[in-house]
Amino acid sequence: MEIFGFLSSFVQGIELTTLGELAVMLVLASVLGIILRILKQPLLLAYLATGIVIGSYSYLSMGEGDTIETFSTLGVMFLLFLVGLEMDYKSLKKIGKLSLAIGLGQVIFTSIGGFLIGYYAFGFDFFASIYIAIALTFSSTVIIIKLLSDKGSLTSLHGRAAVGLLLVQDLVVILILIGLNAIAIEGGIDILSLLQTAVGGVALFIIMLLLGRNIFPFIFSRVAKSQELLFLVTLAWLLFFSVTVEQFGFSIEIAGFLGGVALANSAEKYHIASKVRPLRDFFVLVFFVFLGSLMVVSDFEGLLFPIALFSLFVLIGNPLIVMTIMGIMRYKKRTSFLTGVTVAQISEFSLIFATLGLALGHITDQIFALIAAVGVVTITLSTYLIIYAEKVFPYISRFLSIFEKKNAHQEEKDLNISKPIILIGAHRTGRGILKNLKKENFLVAEFDPVIIDELKERGIDCLFADIKDPHFFEDLNLTKTKLIISTSPSLEDNLTIIKKVGAINKNITIISRAENENEALILYKEGVDYTLLPHFLAGKYLSEIIDENLNFENLADLRKRELKMLLNNE
Repeated sequence: MEIFGFLSSFVQGIELTTLGELAVMLVLASVLGIILRILKQPLLLAYLATGIVIGSYSYLSMGEGDTIETFSTLGVMFLLFLVGLEMDYKSLKKIGKLSLAIGLGQVIFTSIGGFLIGYYAFGFDFFASIYIAIALTFSSTVIIIKLLSDKGSLTSLHGRAAVGLLLVQDLVVILILIGLNAIAIEGGIDILSLLQTAVGGVALFIIMLLLGRNIFPFIFSRVAKSQELLFLVTLAWLLFFSVTVEQFGFSIEIAGFLGGVALANSAEKYHIASKVRPLRDFFVLVFFVFLGSLMVVSDFEGLLFPIALFSLFVLIGNPLIVMTIMGIMRYKKRTSFLTGVTVAQISEFSLIFATLGLALGHITDQIFALIAAVGVVTITLSTYLIIYAEKVFPYISRFLSIFEKKNAHQEEKDLNISKPIILIGAHRTGRGILKNLKKENFLVAEFDPVIIDELKERGIDCLFADIKDPHFFEDLNLTKTKLIISTSPSLEDNLTIIKKVGAINKNITIISRAENENEALILYKEGVDYTLLPHFLAGKYLSEIIDENLNFENLADLRKRELKMLLNNE
């Protein structure tokens, strides 16, 4: 703390402009961000920590003017704009029975549990208990997707379940924010006003979907010829629409979400997102720095035990709720556990929600401090839990059997099927193999439920399987198997295959993918028969094409054939 004391004395010794204050904030956030990055923590915590430091030493005055308020509002608007940008028809279709059941079930039971703890265990008033309950309900979309993406788990069953669950949560939180918007306008709780606002919000949502499907794709496809113009038109649309919708009683934050929905079906949505994301990151930084500074002036007296209990409820209770629901739906305990741990923290939206409640006078500084503290604790601990979930699972697997029904069907394996060739992984490389060989010779083991459905439609024998499951190879019928091909890019997965298959039948030939020469050497050392090095094979394939015909007459046929394959993959 002496370092921050020195920094405080140094900064207070000079008179800073608003630009200078921003510079100090960014430098401090950068230093803390580097430290937390080393600790594998999300930057959100660095922003809050920056606010705490700034608030503790009181050497910035941004909070005294309109700058911090404007920046914070823009941060939430851009955050919700990007959420709305993901609400295209494809995303909404992904909310199947599983996502809807888990999402709504988790929201309902978590909010009930949080309310009962707050109201009866700690004696908080009704409004405070409601706010606490709702804040505990939502999980961080940004953090979860980032961690799952880093682990390569977004396309797995638990990854898709988590993303679908988050999509349901996002829709619920938008409705709640619309409801708060009505309360802010009326200055109290009016059921009729809430219903009118909700109906108006849903109507606007539908209108934006229709505009986004029929009009905006046409406009933005023309604008996108210039990336600078695309960015300019996007900002013009967002700000103009926000100001317009605000005149009808909706907040700028809600307008940001609806503005994103309008562009969600545009082919340029990914370019738009990439352009807007840096703006979001900057303004969100300011918003969470402001939240961190509020935590300093908050009263934490008597909150240590409530913070600990609510944190445990989120860290343990939320996963148990998800696992119970998935168990009832007959999912395996491993998938239930890996999905459950993703919701073991509260969301950035929870902090936004608490901030709005504080601004409306619905909750006190103390309740806000409680929610923010629970956010810091749960985000910190759940990050490690998500990262190391697969390593933790074997140690607690036997205790989780209560969440798995004996007739679990979602990950069933037809273990009586035996084929000459077993293909593990049917993504890009695997699809190419399947297209060029007889399907009756193959059994495909895949962990992506979407690909499983596609293969079944094509009449290919397949099973939903996770090669990380320790019992998978022991139970698999390998009586007719002569060759196993693994297209998994994971060295760990491929080493597991070599070890497990070798222990069962050393006569089975194994071909596995390697990402580089070093991995190939490791696999050969462990006993693999052949490694797939994509860049080696691509070079060899191209050289053979050139050698066959130096006039390149065969390229037209190859182009036609492979273009057809690419279109079919879409």
